[in-house]
Amino acid sequence: MTPTEQAFHAELVGLLPRLLRFGRALTRNREDADDLVQIALERALNHRDQWEPGTRLHSWIFRIMKNAWIDEVRARRRKDELFTVEEAGEHVGVAALDSHIDALAIRAAMDRLNEDQRLAIGLVMVEGMSYKEAADVLEIPMGTLTSRLARAREQLQMLLADSAGQTGTSR
Repeated sequence: MTPTEQAFHAELVGLLPRLLRFGRALTRNREDADDLVQIALERALNHRDQWEPGTRLHSWIFRIMKNAWIDEVRARRRKDELFTVEEAGEHVGVAALDSHIDALAIRAAMDRLNEDQRLAIGLVMVEGMSYKEAADVLEIPMGTLTSRLARAREQLQMLLADSAGQTGTSR
């Protein structure tokens, strides 16, 4: 293995936590996210020659991942399979701290966003990508990304406010 290939592999390994988080934002399911990361890594390794050294590897692989998810969603629709979300009672009986409850409320609110908004939030607010990087990954103009982020933030605020009102909390 050449030093360039070793560096490529090392950088891919370093991206795993970010890929898993983005996979979770895309799929809303831990197991599907794991599968999606594996598919993206396989595609990246098989098509390594298409990546241009000197460009951002994370943008390239995030785009691969997004496209792999689009392929998966289309395949599922063709097969008329239903998406299964994690069981709602997954955390019943768990002594939850406020931060854990907040995280669950945010995850539930994120799940209710449309896919375009969820992807924009996942890349910019969760992964910390610049607007330009996120727009490149999503293959949309930066103005479109900005609009999606604004609408997503408004929607999240509304959903979180509704959630707080329903549980009787005043945060």
